[in-house]
Amino acid sequence: MEAVEIAGGGAVSVDARSVKSVALASLIGTTVEWYDFFLYGTITGLVFDRLFFPTGNAFVSTMLAYTVYAVGFVTRPLGGVIFGHFGDRFGRKPLLVLTLSIMGVSTFLIGVLPTYASIGVWAPACLLLLRLLQGIGLGGEWGGAVLMAFEYAPRKQRGLYASYPQIGLAIGLCLSSGVVAALTTWLTPDAFLKWGWRAAFMASILLVAVGMFIRLRIVETPAFAKIRDTHAVAKVPAREVFTDYRGNVLLGWGARYIDGVIFNIYAVFALSYLIGIHHYAKSAILVAVTLAALVLMFMIPIASRLSDRIGRRKVFGWGALACGLSAWPAFAVFHYSTSLAAVTATIVIVLGVIYAFVYGPEAALFCELFDTRVRYSGISIVYQLSGIVSSSITPLVATALLHYGNLQPWWIALYIVCVGLLSSVCTYFMRRTF
Repeated sequence: MEAVEIAGGGAVSVDARSVKSVALASLIGTTVEWYDFFLYGTITGLVFDRLFFPTGNAFVSTMLAYTVYAVGFVTRPLGGVIFGHFGDRFGRKPLLVLTLSIMGVSTFLIGVLPTYASIGVWAPACLLLLRLLQGIGLGGEWGGAVLMAFEYAPRKQRGLYASYPQIGLAIGLCLSSGVVAALTTWLTPDAFLKWGWRAAFMASILLVAVGMFIRLRIVETPAFAKIRDTHAVAKVPAREVFTDYRGNVLLGWGARYIDGVIFNIYAVFALSYLIGIHHYAKSAILVAVTLAALVLMFMIPIASRLSDRIGRRKVFGWGALACGLSAWPAFAVFHYSTSLAAVTATIVIVLGVIYAFVYGPEAALFCELFDTRVRYSGISIVYQLSGIVSSSITPLVATALLHYGNLQPWWIALYIVCVGLLSSVCTYFMRRTF
């Protein structure tokens, strides 16, 4: 048995196996959610611009496809606020079952959606709607999964256990890019364009079934149970967050910025950039991203365990700075090198190693910005609202900066460096923690 400290003082005894079971449930659930969400991003630059936005202009079609990709991030804050409100009012567990259902069904339906050639403008309209649902589902998913792991964990291991849902991102990315890499390798381009990409979306329903089975078996966190039993539940959590925790919200937004930019540059934008500008094979770049995700799986718990030992702000702050400064040499390799091995190594080092020191400690860092009463709403508002700027528009910004720089990547690199500096400074000024 382990003593788990809870908000308001005191502790409860929790079996170590229960802590690990909850962490595993969070990991598997977020793996499913991120697979579904990233699969769209992986397919966007390969299929959707041609099948759903056939403008006749490659640049315009790509921009339209990425715009719909961005919509998923724009609706994530809506999901975060809605599910955060009810999660702080009624508990973490019931909301996690609902978010998984929303995400799974919307992803499956994308896989069977008719193209523009079949139903005209209804095709991009339906794709937009399903992307909206994906965003809402993931908006509520992340906060609940993180809290289940964080609020069950022993005090000195909160960074490690809260990183389990973060590992789900790496596994989801690995699965989505790996599946698409396999399909593009095994199938002819025509077969992949006709039905191969659909199989990747429809297969997600199997992952949803596994995740649902596990989530139905877990129980509510001790921290929230105490709040509920003492009738200390917040009536309007979001209002309290913006009233009493305004400074932490602003600092959290700034800190989160580098996370969204780095991930979407190297896991999303790099696909269309390296394939379109340097004509690398689709499968080769997808393999590079898959390898980065594999390394990230192991680096996230290492970085998170380090944050438990020396402090989350130190690990995250220096990681943010390193992510920003690495952009210049990374894009120098992308631009000048003709070696696929060098490009692959660059993606693995930045996305698989350096990025882990931001994404690993991030969950616990944001959880500790808010008290238990409003924690679900608080971390959802920080993580999801900042995603509108940090994540959703990054491929659009990068594409526009590349176009503005006459296909030279230096404006993109400068943008990333500035974001890294901003996030590092915001992390330094985080003082009020719970």
